[in-house]
Amino acid sequence: MKVLHQSQFFTSYQCDKKRCFFIAFPHKTIQLSCCQLLAFRQQVKEIDLEQHFNGENKHGIEALMLCNRKHFFLLNTLESIDLKEFIKGTFAMLELNSMLVESV
Repeated sequence: MKVLHQSQFFTSYQCDKKRCFFIAFPHKTIQLSCCQLLAFRQQVKEIDLEQHFNGENKHGIEALMLCNRKHFFLLNTLESIDLKEFIKGTFAMLELNSMLVESV
């Protein structure tokens, strides 16, 4: 397994042998297929951080349910901000890796 991207709270790994991805959360590591990773990215994109700062989300909590309700995560505002940046970085690294493979 190789590390794709790491942030303050999260780390993503790519496993070529199993042809899947792993995301390490602070208390749990989950395995994702490519389709599940894409669905996860969409969920993260839909997090509205503005609500955390304009009073609409008074508690500053985001709830994410992944992999057909197999995993459930509650994230605070700092974790939500970090997760959005983490997902961008993970997909940027995937894109870079695919370019390197294509050029070889």
